[in-house]
Amino acid sequence: MSFLLVQALSGLATAATLFLVSSGLTIVFGVTRIVNFAHGSFYMVGAYAGWSLIERFGGTPAGFWGSVAAAALAMGVLGAAMEIGLLRRLYRSPELFQLLGTFGIVLVVQDLTAWAWGPEDLLGRRAPGLKGSVDILDQPFPLYDLVLIGLGPLVLGLLWLLFNRTRWGTLVRAATQDREMTSALGVDPARLFTGVLFLGGALAGLGGALQVPREAVTLQMDMAIVVEAFVVVVVGGMGSLTGAFLASLLIGQLQAFGILIFPQITLVLVFLFMAVVLVLRPHGLLGRAEEVPPTAPATVTVPLSAGRHAGSWALALLVVLAAVPLVAGDYALILLTEVVILALFAASLHLLIGLGGLVSFGHAAWFGLGAYGSALLVKHLGAPMPLALMGAPLLAGLGALVAGWFCVRRSGLYFAMLTLAFAQIAWSIAFQWYAVTGGDNGILGVWPSAWAAGKAAYYWLTLALCGGALWLLRRAAFAPFGYALRAGRDSGLRAESVGIDVRRFQWMAFVLAGAAAGLAGGLYAFAKGSVFPTLLAVPQSVDALVMVLMGGIQTVAGPLAGALVFHLLESEVMSLTDWWRLALGLIIVALVLVFPRGIVGFLSGLRSSFGRRRA
Repeated sequence: MSFLLVQALSGLATAATLFLVSSGLTIVFGVTRIVNFAHGSFYMVGAYAGWSLIERFGGTPAGFWGSVAAAALAMGVLGAAMEIGLLRRLYRSPELFQLLGTFGIVLVVQDLTAWAWGPEDLLGRRAPGLKGSVDILDQPFPLYDLVLIGLGPLVLGLLWLLFNRTRWGTLVRAATQDREMTSALGVDPARLFTGVLFLGGALAGLGGALQVPREAVTLQMDMAIVVEAFVVVVVGGMGSLTGAFLASLLIGQLQAFGILIFPQITLVLVFLFMAVVLVLRPHGLLGRAEEVPPTAPATVTVPLSAGRHAGSWALALLVVLAAVPLVAGDYALILLTEVVILALFAASLHLLIGLGGLVSFGHAAWFGLGAYGSALLVKHLGAPMPLALMGAPLLAGLGALVAGWFCVRRSGLYFAMLTLAFAQIAWSIAFQWYAVTGGDNGILGVWPSAWAAGKAAYYWLTLALCGGALWLLRRAAFAPFGYALRAGRDSGLRAESVGIDVRRFQWMAFVLAGAAAGLAGGLYAFAKGSVFPTLLAVPQSVDALVMVLMGGIQTVAGPLAGALVFHLLESEVMSLTDWWRLALGLIIVALVLVFPRGIVGFLSGLRSSFGRRRA
């Protein structure tokens, strides 16, 4: 009993940190409707800033707690600066471009943090006056963790007072309920959003600074905590602070006892829990349905157009690409092969976002399943490459068939997080099933057959398969299937009223997109000669989102252009400088500010504007 009690208290300490971070994310999303990937960066930099201040001034209790408060305030200022400098210029842009901009901030902050504090993990000093432990039923428990346990309810109470007993809090709650009506009543949304970002950043920084006495400060803290924070927000219910607190408690206990009861699935237990909650309660534990889900709109402001000469241009481009091996070297062929594969990967995600209005945070699951499907057929069954490539879309499509049945029953951010849950489940299986997948060592020696071993031969094979798959995706976009999918995207109720089974069409699109991504994954496995769990991880899904949004979702050519620009930028920047994250992040932010409709959308706008001037 004493051991179980101490384990429960440890879970409560973890829950306190989760609540501090997720409460800020809940407030920011509830008011601004921004999926802020940079929230984890505030947590990480808050931890680094807290470490520096505590090392300098933390020898006394006043110095320690003053350092923690200063780090939190600094992160609040950083959040407000991001709102003023970046997000304020994107409020009229599609919501997903705000996500892309905050992802660029994540890359910038990672390199700047490494430059300021170095790549090594940092260990902080203990909190003065809280260095020891107390005996609870003859079991020692850290005194500092007890303070954290008490801090969670205290912060919840202060936030409740702020939002229910102050004018500013009332305005924030009003904006959460109806942002347009609040603006119409004379409230300046810019100032309100700046204050909300300040509060959200301060809470994230506070959570990071409080971790200094408990764990090492690392450069991987940002993505790890932001994924868990999103899970807490979604499980608790969007915009509900009480829900976030309850979800933090449950997830903290799940992590504390899960490692004892289910040690083999510890990495995925939280996502299994989230998937079960969303299946049973579509809007989280304490959430409620909204008239317009935050990320439900597909953000397509211009209807997709087939173009009068699209077929001729596509054929000409195919001929040019097919002739590249006649003049290009091996490095250029390797790079172009990867671009073609990633173009199919991005186009498969565009089918969900652009046509279906379904934003997926876990699309890498199908890319990785395709890669592992091909690799496993080769390594364990000795299958030839053609058979292995056939197995890639089949396995990915089967996985998407099962996961899609659950996912399409949700919308908005709930849909996105459910796709993330399934992706994390697939990643954990690949990471931990050493006997089959090789775990984190991956599967090596997945090379093309002799007839396709040459760089030019494999490039032509990739171009043929990806070109055919892209043609099928384009045909689907402008077939009755694509129009029915867009009808459900624009108005599900109207589509249902005229006899369109929106959910069935979305499920079909989910499976088709998964199979196309699986084919891309299988080709990628043979191009690289190996497969690792990172192909199913969150950064791979984020890369797909970046490619789609960078190119623009107004046309089917957008993801192709985005894949080309993103991969070339990533490859060239990485080869030119060690500061590739900083450079790539700045480029992404600049593209978002200059081309808020994406590259292809911007060019289409220029062409339309030129045509109007001529007329």
